[in-house]
Amino acid sequence: MPVPLPRACLHARLHARLVRALALIACCLVACAGAAHALTPQQALAIAAGDGNDERIAALQAAAAQSDPALAALVQAMLDGDVRVAGEQVFVLRGGAAFDAVSGAAATLPADAADVTINNRLRRELQAAHAALQLFSPERRERAAAIERLRREADASRLPLLERAAATETDDALKAQLEGLQAAILVASPDRAQRLAAAERLAASGHPATRALLLERLAPGVEPDAAVRDALRDALRQVEARLAWGERLGVLFTGISLGSILLLVALGLAITYGLLGVINMAHGELMMIGAYATYVVQNLFRRHLPGWFDVYLLAAIPVAFLVAAGVGALLERGVIRWLYGRPLETLLATWGISLILMQSVRSLFGAQNVPVENPSWMSGGIAALPNLTLPYNRIAIVVFAFLVLAGVALLIARTRLGLFVRGVTQNRRMAACVGVNTARVDTLAFALGAGIAGLAGCALSQVGNVGPDLGQQYIVDSFLVVVLGGVGQLAGTVVAALGLGVLNKVLEGWAGAVLAKIMVLLFIVVFIQKRPQGLFAMQGRSAEA
Repeated sequence: MPVPLPRACLHARLHARLVRALALIACCLVACAGAAHALTPQQALAIAAGDGNDERIAALQAAAAQSDPALAALVQAMLDGDVRVAGEQVFVLRGGAAFDAVSGAAATLPADAADVTINNRLRRELQAAHAALQLFSPERRERAAAIERLRREADASRLPLLERAAATETDDALKAQLEGLQAAILVASPDRAQRLAAAERLAASGHPATRALLLERLAPGVEPDAAVRDALRDALRQVEARLAWGERLGVLFTGISLGSILLLVALGLAITYGLLGVINMAHGELMMIGAYATYVVQNLFRRHLPGWFDVYLLAAIPVAFLVAAGVGALLERGVIRWLYGRPLETLLATWGISLILMQSVRSLFGAQNVPVENPSWMSGGIAALPNLTLPYNRIAIVVFAFLVLAGVALLIARTRLGLFVRGVTQNRRMAACVGVNTARVDTLAFALGAGIAGLAGCALSQVGNVGPDLGQQYIVDSFLVVVLGGVGQLAGTVVAALGLGVLNKVLEGWAGAVLAKIMVLLFIVVFIQKRPQGLFAMQGRSAEA
């Protein structure tokens, strides 16, 4: 006879069996839940070859709410035209091979597999679904881009997906954007309480799309409830207050950017006009030569070193300087050296030289503008605020302008050439008496000013068109900067360039571009009448005893 087990052993066995049964039930539930959230063959077939756009879009939206990776692959393949249908099965093509759209397993593409056609409406839905699926990407940049895309195409069908994305989002800034996007959808809800809550949540936004949404909801006849309208107006005031700061900062940055360009252009004039007393009307054409030198270097890199194209600008900077400086040295030795002390004659002579240089460039490169491409590291910008993006090329020019300024200041103040230039400027006869070759110093100083103009042209090629008339756009403004800052004063040039740049952009937003130019010119005329020496005391040959 079998020996009966003790009661404690029976209880232990029953407990173990119960634990195993519960674990099996839990595994089944998990498997069922996973199957419920996975892309099914029926959904894939309905998306790829359903009856009509409405059925395909409905199936796409239902599947998108599950955020299955297989759907992301199917959507991308449909956008690329790499989906085929044979019978009840959908295939995705990758690298010349076929795969099952649901399981991802390798498959043999039947000979009768048909292409999948999509129209513009379905393509827009596929793009929106692709963006929605990117909300769960591990890359923050992709999630941020998906939110921006959905902001333009959000509707009530995206709410479940946005709620899931907000629940799993770990980045506080992106989480706040997702919640704001939900509020933008719920503000049109039939439930009054939801609309009120959405209006209060939208008040914390600072995005231009939120302002447009609130203005749309406040249009006559759209929002029937008075309390909701009041909440929307209050939200609109708060959003506009935040956007105003972005606009002000944008004007300030644009003004600093313009000021840095004027600074680069005027630095060369601060030497040729301020220190040497030469009214160089060909200064703009020296800038143009620097810009065309950049264009030539770009083409050489594209043709012979395509893999190094992103560094072409680093090679173009010294080339632009040397080419412009060489042309400047030739001008000084051939024409300008005979005209020192006669400013009117230098004006007329250099004006004629500017015409010759422009026509020479037209003969070599043509009268049309030539394209100069930004390196990849200068493309794009920093999104400082929702309505404020700082372009990388403008930031690079601001930094470059101040680096050039620092280099010029060190050269003038700390080098032997700078000592000779200052000596010749302050007392030419005394400098010659102590052995300074004044003619050589004149040539080097003029070449330096011309080379800095070439650097300005290299920088301008990254933000505007390069053509024979490039220099004419900045020559007048650069003379105004030098005169306003004080002839021969680098510090005055910096203050005047940045001040005029910011003032110009502020007045443009208030009175328009043409009136802004007129008002700036009138301001400078009045200022020079009251203070002829400019912001800083004049220093140059005219000051010699």
